[in-house]
Amino acid sequence: MGAAVQVDTVAVLLEAPERLVLSRLELSPPGEGDLVVDVEWSGISTGTERLLWSGRMPPFPGMGYPLVPGYESVGRVVSAGPLARRRVGERVFVPGAKCFGPVRGLFGGAASRLVVPDARAVQIDESLGEEGVLMALAATARHAIAAPHADLPDLVIGHGVLGRLVARIVVASGGAPMVWETNPARAEGAIGYQVMAPEDDARRDYRCICDVSGDSALLDSLVQRLAPGGEVVLAGFYSAPLSFAFPPAFMREARFRVAAEWRQPDLLAVRDLLDAGRLSFEGLITHRSDAAAAPDAYRTAFNDPACLKMILDWRACS
Repeated sequence: MGAAVQVDTVAVLLEAPERLVLSRLELSPPGEGDLVVDVEWSGISTGTERLLWSGRMPPFPGMGYPLVPGYESVGRVVSAGPLARRRVGERVFVPGAKCFGPVRGLFGGAASRLVVPDARAVQIDESLGEEGVLMALAATARHAIAAPHADLPDLVIGHGVLGRLVARIVVASGGAPMVWETNPARAEGAIGYQVMAPEDDARRDYRCICDVSGDSALLDSLVQRLAPGGEVVLAGFYSAPLSFAFPPAFMREARFRVAAEWRQPDLLAVRDLLDAGRLSFEGLITHRSDAAAAPDAYRTAFNDPACLKMILDWRACS
């Protein structure tokens, strides 16, 4: 197991909706197949974590407060059990943890130290650094477009971080998508694709539309832009029920697909794209904060339209 390490951590704790603090929590003892990871950076999700913070997350198994959020953590292995494959000193991406005893880990990555099963940690290149926090979102983007026999999206709805990653992976896969964005402040930053406002786009023959906006009211407008037999991929997270008018969908024989949570092969495929130089995370992290200022950082991430991605720096926190 290596040298002894402290058995507690400083973590972001959502005590209740809109009540977020830093708290010192006891860690679960590591087992023979576990790693102890000192977190360097973690990301704040403006989708899932906003719903947890606001209390609008739809109920699902394990949901409740208090909880530790976060599923985008990068750190170094400081201890490894004898059955673990990862080694002390490796930099790894960790998509959350459940190591806080009675405190729920949903998804448990926003902490200075984590105990995780070896299989949950993916080694990443040293050069990736803080950008490694984007691995989960990139895997989400890849999962949305990589279904068997699916067309590559030729229209992406939303030019936030997830929309940009979908577009970049489509370009890396040989496509040339259009991206819709209604906020002019987010229209910049396209790499290999176009961005425009929906009202400026006259096309009505898109074969595959990938929606990452999370806006449950968009379905009717998207169906009207489909080619016959076209598909709408729902890749955002929707807190309100989804519905659509049947006749336009009937006339186009529209198909709808829900993109589920990413899987390990998606994460490894993203790592391969990065290693091959076909995918870049450049320009996606716009805001940084010391972990000690986490409450303010979360408010900025959720309320500042100029904030594409906020990350917490845990290196001075112990």
